[in-house]
Amino acid sequence: MPSWADSVKRSAEERRKHSRDELYKGSIEVGSTEYVSHPATLEGGDIVVTENGIFVGESSRTNSAGIKQLATYLSEQVVTPVKTSLFHLLCGCSYLTDREMIIAPELLDTRSFPGFRFITIPKEETYACDSLYVGDGKVMIPSGFPEAAMKLKQAGYEPIEVEMSEFRKGDGGVTCLSSPVYKLF
Repeated sequence: MPSWADSVKRSAEERRKHSRDELYKGSIEVGSTEYVSHPATLEGGDIVVTENGIFVGESSRTNSAGIKQLATYLSEQVVTPVKTSLFHLLCGCSYLTDREMIIAPELLDTRSFPGFRFITIPKEETYACDSLYVGDGKVMIPSGFPEAAMKLKQAGYEPIEVEMSEFRKGDGGVTCLSSPVYKLF
């Protein structure tokens, strides 16, 4: 059975397709590798991993065929598709811990995540939803979003603000600059 790290994505973005070969070279040491094959596309920015399953955004970068292939590879996990008009699912929400998410409800329907509690962020601060829980109650968020930071503090988290303005120009967020490792099996 392949692990999460063994599934190699197939990007919808033409200029990023070369990275698949590099990912494959690095994954040989991990074990078996499963490819997402044509016509499927799947990008990491559309994947939200929780203790209660994996949510995958069906977006401009990830299609239903990619979600179906991922669900097949990870058959022991619950993989739930979430329709979104966002660039990536992580542009509108991120999982924190203990069934709690940070989310922009004006852009994503909270009903897509049944059983979760939400820290809601206004549309004007949506970029802060692309955040990363790093443990011990700490959450990395982009700097410059005071309401998001305040709401995280009120919910008992410690926001760690990081300068992201240059990465934002290229559509990058906090999670784009991280490689979390999840133990799913």
